[in-house]
Amino acid sequence: MKEKDYNLEIIRNISFLSVIIIHIANYYCRAFDKIPQNEYIFSLILDTLARVSVPCFFMISGALLLGRDEPLKKHWHRLIRFLIPFIVWSIIYYFWNIYYLKEPQLFREILYFPITEHLWYLYAIIPIYIVLPFFQIMCRHMSLKTERAFLIIITITVIFNYILSLDELKPYYDLPLIGDRVYSYYFFIGYYIYKYKKHIPINQKNLIITFLGSMAITAFLTASISYSIGDHYEEILEYGNPLIILASAAFFLFVLRLAKYKITPSIKTKKIIDLLSGCSFGIYLIHIIFLDIYKNHMQAADLSAWIAIPMLTITIAIISFVCVWLLRHFKLGRKIT
Repeated sequence: MKEKDYNLEIIRNISFLSVIIIHIANYYCRAFDKIPQNEYIFSLILDTLARVSVPCFFMISGALLLGRDEPLKKHWHRLIRFLIPFIVWSIIYYFWNIYYLKEPQLFREILYFPITEHLWYLYAIIPIYIVLPFFQIMCRHMSLKTERAFLIIITITVIFNYILSLDELKPYYDLPLIGDRVYSYYFFIGYYIYKYKKHIPINQKNLIITFLGSMAITAFLTASISYSIGDHYEEILEYGNPLIILASAAFFLFVLRLAKYKITPSIKTKKIIDLLSGCSFGIYLIHIIFLDIYKNHMQAADLSAWIAIPMLTITIAIISFVCVWLLRHFKLGRKIT
């Protein structure tokens, strides 16, 4: 059995915690006109920095899966592992929304959009897994020159699509394999960065500068537009933004290179990392329930963002972890988390 790459596992653990930060910080960002300016800026900075987490999830999958030679049966089992949580959690949130949030919905709407916003990730990853065996064959047979050419073409496409989206436009035809979204792109660049992490000509210092610089520009642009229109502007924070892409790639490569490409934790630390990694998907699925409970009883203006965001992040992460850890003691619980 191949040994785990703990550089990737550390990225995974940072990312699942960052996803929680995004959802909490975004709650405060959307309360733009109801909270003090300093709280909005604090929330925006955290929201922006945490944005690399979702791209990292796609890049981790690409790094681990693209280029592999796997039987179709294994792909089918992987797809089922995602379809089961997709169906079960859509049902859970359907009843949660109706009976707790008092938001009437039609269940058939899951065919078109997520029952709750954060489940969009499943809508993005499942189609990628459907075509993954063919994507793998393509990657296995590409030369370095072909990989670079493909990377250039899809990068130009992603940037072009994002620029069009700023004017609420989209191309008449989507580029095959990439489509009109950025998620397949993250899948491929995760594979590419992981494969050539020792050869990409940029050092660790410049990776940090790239990450922080891209994040600073993103936050500045978001704040500037938000103050000019009098409301929180989220378009700059979308995952197709070239600045988000650049920051995510820099962060991903930086962590991959820590301890000279291979972090070797102690046995005790490995167990902790493995436990958290095993629960990370379940934490992503369940944590919105506890955030909804908070939002149902507290308005953003009721508690300072300086206190609420760190406190809620830690509290929701711990409660979610405990719930998932308990669920995973049962066969059904493991299937849905």
